[in-house]
Amino acid sequence: MLNTFQQAQHPALPRATHDEAAREEFTKSFKQFIQQGLLPGLTPVYRTRVSAKFEKEHGRAPADRRDIRSGMVEDLYFQHYAAANRIAQELLWESVNVSIERQLPELTETAATLSKGAKARLDIPEDFVPPRYVTAVDIHCMPGGYTTEVQPADIAAGALYDRGVYLYSMGYMGPLNDDMGRSVCNYIKRKMPEFKPRRILDMGCTVGHSTLPFKELFPDAEVWGIDVGAPVVRYAHARAAGLGLDVNFAQMNAEKTRFPDGYFDLVVSHILLHETSGKAMPKVFQECHRLLSPGGLMIHADLPPFDLMDPFTQFILDNETWYNNEPFWGAMREMDQFALAEKAGFNRADTKFDTAPMAVMEFAGTQSEGYSAEAASAVAEREFTAGEYAPGGGWEVLISQKPLSQAKAA
Repeated sequence: MLNTFQQAQHPALPRATHDEAAREEFTKSFKQFIQQGLLPGLTPVYRTRVSAKFEKEHGRAPADRRDIRSGMVEDLYFQHYAAANRIAQELLWESVNVSIERQLPELTETAATLSKGAKARLDIPEDFVPPRYVTAVDIHCMPGGYTTEVQPADIAAGALYDRGVYLYSMGYMGPLNDDMGRSVCNYIKRKMPEFKPRRILDMGCTVGHSTLPFKELFPDAEVWGIDVGAPVVRYAHARAAGLGLDVNFAQMNAEKTRFPDGYFDLVVSHILLHETSGKAMPKVFQECHRLLSPGGLMIHADLPPFDLMDPFTQFILDNETWYNNEPFWGAMREMDQFALAEKAGFNRADTKFDTAPMAVMEFAGTQSEGYSAEAASAVAEREFTAGEYAPGGGWEVLISQKPLSQAKAA
């Protein structure tokens, strides 16, 4: 019986040896120890030591996350926590890389075979240049990032991401790493049961883990996943084929795609926006508006903006900016997404933030098929807090609808 803490094997996924699996499991357990053992200690450290010291030195209490950081970075406990967190992140990628390097020829051949037999399209142009905000750093400390290719038909980055994300999320993305996509799909089923999109686009899809639930929910729809990394797109195409789903994938930039105006009824993204930039993010909103048919929906799933968090929670989550190669993480959460949507052509009145409960939490509550009673109980009793994958047990979704009045004149 599969549970949320066991990644589901599929034809494209690397297969670890006993020793490789043990190393990978250690990295996951190490992250769990940091989250459950070290992270909770930051709150009393701040309240009993750091805030008092800050107030004594400045004559006032810390006002925001920047004040909190200035005090916390000097505290030995926080230094221990931050160092352990960074080490755990680097270890998890390295543990998976060992497994991938051993079987890369086999994985490459398998991916090529799966893609060749797929009905869905794979579009990778020869002259595509990925944006510098993706290539300049190894996002999430993932070696080589999403775009590095070292051999023809390279899929190594995709295989690394697929396994690495499972470890990073400590299993809470579900057996297929698809919790975000499933969470948004559950939200759509619950809140918009009559919505039946004909064409769906997932921006920044990486390995298509969040893309596939949309094909399952809307089997008759034409579904596309796009990303700036060729290796992850190749892997995504093979992965979808191996899981028996016909989903199209292409190497494209969400700022400017190659699709015609009004082609999609639903445009989604899952933790994409914080991996762009201050110049790119408005263009992504504008492209969403251009691509949507009148009445179509834009849904971006991420963590909440800072104005929906208290300063200490902001400080904890902003550690991604400082220690996990996520340079736009904090800045993105300070941008006025309502204003960006309005400037792109959406009506502010039709734009809102809402919470999509984590699908894995909902599954646990109902002990859905495929999850053991033990796993369901463990997830249902777990309290998700700041610093973990989805604080509060849900994903924040920005939703906007393209006005019907913006239909082109006949």
